[in-house]
Amino acid sequence: MLQARIRRQLSLPALAIALSLAYNFAAAVELDPKAISIKLPDQINWVANPSGSESAVLVGDPNKPGLYVVLNKWKAHHNSKPHSHPKDRFITVISGTWWVGTGSDYDPEHLQPVPAGSFVTHYGNEIHYDGAKDEDTVLQIVGIGPATSTPAPAK
Repeated sequence: MLQARIRRQLSLPALAIALSLAYNFAAAVELDPKAISIKLPDQINWVANPSGSESAVLVGDPNKPGLYVVLNKWKAHHNSKPHSHPKDRFITVISGTWWVGTGSDYDPEHLQPVPAGSFVTHYGNEIHYDGAKDEDTVLQIVGIGPATSTPAPAK
């Protein structure tokens, strides 16, 4: 009994050393940049927009033809006015609650909440408006450029 207890106690430090060496070896292995690209949060370049949001282009260029992926951060208490986009856009709510409305009559009292983890499609040429209420909200938007926005006609 005593010998088994001593073996377990001796094996715990050995196990800790082995795990430490394995971790250090794994951390020292470099990833092949031809195979993977990683941007950590502090490496994402956010740009302020006059609408009360910030954006960061992850893939492509939303101003040119082709696929684009952007992050959009709606700052608390900022909304867009009714508008449309010419092509479908596919949006995932990353954090916070996104508030959305449809139609050309801007009615912020009737915005509907869309919580983090939700997926939304904005259909091309359909009028909507959106934003954040009491907290910043981060969205990932995927679409085909050029990504333009057309204000809804005033009624």
